[in-house]
Amino acid sequence: MPSAASALFRLPDFRWLGATMVLNSAGMMGELVVLGWLALELTNSPFLVGVAMGARAAPLFFVGVPAGVLADQVPRHRLLLATSIGQAVTASTIGVLAVSGLATFGHLVGLTLAAGALRGVEHAARQSYAHDVVGAGRLVGALAVLGVAMRVGWLFGSLGAGAVIARWGAGAAYLAVAASFLAGAVALLPASAPAGAAPRAPGSMWGTFVGFATALRQDRVLPVLMLLTAAAEVLGFAHQTVLPSLARDVLHAGPEGLGALNAARSVGGIVGLFAVWARRPSAGGGALFLTVLGAFGVGLVALGLAPHVVGLAGVLLVLVAVNAIGALADLLAQSLMQLSVPTELRGRAGGAWVVAIGLAPLGQMHIGALASLFSVTVALGTSGLTLVALAGGAALLFPRVRRL
Repeated sequence: MPSAASALFRLPDFRWLGATMVLNSAGMMGELVVLGWLALELTNSPFLVGVAMGARAAPLFFVGVPAGVLADQVPRHRLLLATSIGQAVTASTIGVLAVSGLATFGHLVGLTLAAGALRGVEHAARQSYAHDVVGAGRLVGALAVLGVAMRVGWLFGSLGAGAVIARWGAGAAYLAVAASFLAGAVALLPASAPAGAAPRAPGSMWGTFVGFATALRQDRVLPVLMLLTAAAEVLGFAHQTVLPSLARDVLHAGPEGLGALNAARSVGGIVGLFAVWARRPSAGGGALFLTVLGAFGVGLVALGLAPHVVGLAGVLLVLVAVNAIGALADLLAQSLMQLSVPTELRGRAGGAWVVAIGLAPLGQMHIGALASLFSVTVALGTSGLTLVALAGGAALLFPRVRRL
């Protein structure tokens, strides 16, 4: 495992990509923490926190396939550079508005929508660029390394944002997020297009979009993987929506507690990805994916019960476990999608993953509404049990996915 990692880091472009991943992820998680806190301050409503977080992911569904097509036509490292700069601009704008006391919920949602569209392009380009840099044989290992880098960034972003909010307020935290995105852009400046990168897709954007839609109809594996990825996002990862309410209203832990909860998510992701660092992509990935989805659902039920059984320390441990499982689900979804398509569709496979996670607002608003109407425990338990049922149903109905 260490030798595999060192071989990856001997590739200069992979080193730049990894550095950018850490910095952008610190900004991304810092944005998530401050978005939830500022939305709760402005509205005092868990449901509207879900709306704000939904605005963060809503553009992904609409820009996913166009972003994938773009990633097959434009140098991918340049797309990554441009999206980092764009997210720095949106975060700094919210920060200035908040510091000056002019921020409204409408401003927050509008600028968060713009940042979400940029993030959709970034996601599609990053997966396919990683494939270009390391090749198919090392893709799962490379995605695992990048996943660890992402969660290291999440860890620093979570703790840093919580501390900045507590000391200087949400506006200053947004400005710190902008600085992190800008640093990520600078880190990617030396990167280049690898010699073995896929050629640019010929024809118009519309023509390539139609070609991808045809490929989806001809081979049902990718659409099923998209649906399962969407289920993990809507029912599983949506648990982050209730963390502000869990920190403030249930655990009474304040913004530092919210930062700690999000940091636990990052630690869990790192633990989970280390567990599969050296796993070969052909060794039963589909069956493992379905098993992990079921375990993700069980973990959510446990998270819903934890505040009533254990204190903050116990909730943090459960969050570590839940997000270790979630990280495995995310890694397997990305790698199975990339490896299930031909070379010329890599960018669009990344775009398909973006479309799937773009359904997250449905889960974020749903879990926010359940938390507002009933409780955090009911919201998490309902999502977890539904995810268990869907994973079991998919295992029975889609044997081809089981055999991947």
